[in-house]
Amino acid sequence: MKKFYFLLLGLFLFSGVYAQIVNIPDANFKAKLLSATPSNYIAKNLAGNYIKIDSNSNGQIEASEAMQVGELYVYNSAISSLEGINSFTNLKALNCSTNPLTSLNISSNNLLYLRCESNQLTSSTFQLSNLPNLISLHCFNNPLGSLDLRAQANLVMVDCSSCRLTSLNVSGLNNLDDLDCPYNQLTTLNVSNLPSLLSVDCSHNYLTSINTLGVSSNFRDLQCSYNRLTSLEVNHLTNLTGLFCGTNFLRTLNVSNLTSLTSLWCELNQLTSLFMKNGRNESLSMQGNPNLKYICADESQVSSVESMIYGDGFLYYNCSVSTYCTFVPGGMYYTISGNSKFDATANGCDSNDAYFPNLKFNLSDGTNFGIATSGISGNYSIPVQAGTHVITPVLENPTYFNVSPTSVNVTFPAQASPFNQNFCVTKNGIHNDLEVSVLPIIPARPGFDAKYQIIYKNKGSNTQSGSVNLTFNDAVLDLVSANPTASSQTLNNLSWNFTNLLPLENRLILLTLNVNSPMETPAVNSGYILNYRASITSPVTDEIPNDNIFAYNQTVVNSFDPNDKTCLEGATISPAKVGDYVHYMIRFENTGTFPAQNIVVKDLIDLTKFDINTLFPIKGSHSFVTNITAGNKVEFIFENINLPFDNANNDGYVAFKIKTKPTLVLGDTFTNNASIYFDYNFPIVTNTATTTIAVLATQDFVFSNYFSVYPNPVKDVLNITAKETIEVTSINIYNTLGQLVLVIPNAQNTKNVDVSGLTKGNYFIKINSDKGTANTRFIKN
Repeated sequence: MKKFYFLLLGLFLFSGVYAQIVNIPDANFKAKLLSATPSNYIAKNLAGNYIKIDSNSNGQIEASEAMQVGELYVYNSAISSLEGINSFTNLKALNCSTNPLTSLNISSNNLLYLRCESNQLTSSTFQLSNLPNLISLHCFNNPLGSLDLRAQANLVMVDCSSCRLTSLNVSGLNNLDDLDCPYNQLTTLNVSNLPSLLSVDCSHNYLTSINTLGVSSNFRDLQCSYNRLTSLEVNHLTNLTGLFCGTNFLRTLNVSNLTSLTSLWCELNQLTSLFMKNGRNESLSMQGNPNLKYICADESQVSSVESMIYGDGFLYYNCSVSTYCTFVPGGMYYTISGNSKFDATANGCDSNDAYFPNLKFNLSDGTNFGIATSGISGNYSIPVQAGTHVITPVLENPTYFNVSPTSVNVTFPAQASPFNQNFCVTKNGIHNDLEVSVLPIIPARPGFDAKYQIIYKNKGSNTQSGSVNLTFNDAVLDLVSANPTASSQTLNNLSWNFTNLLPLENRLILLTLNVNSPMETPAVNSGYILNYRASITSPVTDEIPNDNIFAYNQTVVNSFDPNDKTCLEGATISPAKVGDYVHYMIRFENTGTFPAQNIVVKDLIDLTKFDINTLFPIKGSHSFVTNITAGNKVEFIFENINLPFDNANNDGYVAFKIKTKPTLVLGDTFTNNASIYFDYNFPIVTNTATTTIAVLATQDFVFSNYFSVYPNPVKDVLNITAKETIEVTSINIYNTLGQLVLVIPNAQNTKNVDVSGLTKGNYFIKINSDKGTANTRFIKN
């Protein structure tokens, strides 16, 4: 009998649980629950099927019925209270958005997804502490003020937009991959050390700082526009695909490490510099940055970026675009490096052998072709991108030496980077070949010191001894100093003896000469031509004697541009020089207020006039390397030289030689200029050096038909009278050796020429005009 009573009691208690009515005081909430059917998308059961919650149709929600609900969608239902929701103990997803809720307090270990946006919840009435397994939270458009989510360690997605937030704490949310918090009042945002984070939208706040250090390496999207950021560090976000940081106060932006970037919007900032050399061709929006001075882009982007900034709506005329913030390709690249040595003893290259300087390498990947040099140190480092590359060493005189290996094939990424390959150069017989050249370091001005470098080199394979000689006009030049001291000095001549000049060795003579002033006799004025002739001799026969003599005709100037380009052969060469080397010197000067770390001299070679394969560097003021790309673009790169800005040390130069095309004919001209880049500044474009192939005897008209000169003989001033209407462009005076001794470059209004500084003898005056050129002889007494 006792067992029977206990059984009845158990059945009563069991039926009581299942018949328990859930207290739901909010009529709208209860009505919404009671209206659920399989066809109106209000509730789902634990199997994911839409259901009727009030399964027995008694007009009440019983605890047993609530326990069957896995997902509940009661949005936009004028609900003021969710009291009774805690009876839905198996609820995994709840959407109660767009209601007038002022509080929300749910306790559930099962709830994973909560949407409560567009209510009236505040930080004090929005309780999440009893939802430890929450994965997704949408609480946007609530007047929360602050939000601390540290207790919800399993959160993956959070959208707390438009919540008037002044503080947001997401520390320790190791599973969080998406955070949306725009349109708040946040001043700082710390999402550091969130290893799963992929995307953040924090736009339209008052942010002055964002900390993204330690986020996932796969972080891909950052939207932080419309804030108060003055700086933004994103280079550690290497897989970022979208960066939207417009309408801030950013002064510089560096995305050079973002090798997956597809979109960059940085419009309406205060940018002065933008570094976007990352190997990507990302879409770009950057209008509204009127202070922009420098953009570093990939080579493939330079033209399009220049078109953009100089186009309608931008007009950033003072902005320079280049690739020179780094000297490696943007994005992923690989390195081929090593050294080149000269094996003088034919026992194999080792640590005792000297480096082979300025070895040139042809580079090819099957599509693109380029040239690089090892520099004076003999070490080289060539950055390349993925693919198969053929590296071939090139010698100026390939019959003099052998190089091993003759070429190298490298495939990346199959090969490890850096790939090391040394080259060993050995003699190929006995070859005697010396070379000399003269470089004007400081231009000649009346009454001032002019400085020169005489460079002589053993290009052959045999050690040599001999002498270097320099002839000059002693009447108008005084020796100030020579280092080393001349071995002998006679009128108009200096000579230096040398011994044991090793193969490939070059040596330097530093020379300072003082130029006569206009008050001295003979007087020297602007336009006066100083004739120098350097020569190098040795007891043995030279295989290429043409470069044993170097003639340099220097025009005296009153002032000069410190960033200039000069053809050392002068304004004319004879037809006999066509196809031979001409020499160029480019000078640069740091006129800023801070040392220039990197300097690049870019020279675009006219391939119709020059043979680019014959270009060889001669000398530079500092260590540099030479790169040739895009067929005709030559870059002399002075990296990390930190050129000072004080007047005594702020000068530099580079000199090179190149052969003209042998097809040039009499009357042809060839021109060349250069662009000089000092760090991130707008390039300085040099003057254009123009040289004409001409002979003095060639005339376009009879001189006497158009001009007369008098007196002849002349002592001081030679007068010129035009008989017909003719426009004079320039006037040159030559001695009987054909040497240019005086030039007047802009002679449109010139009616007389001061020849008092010339020595006695016979001369030719050549007048260049709109009708051509003509010349005549005169005598100087």
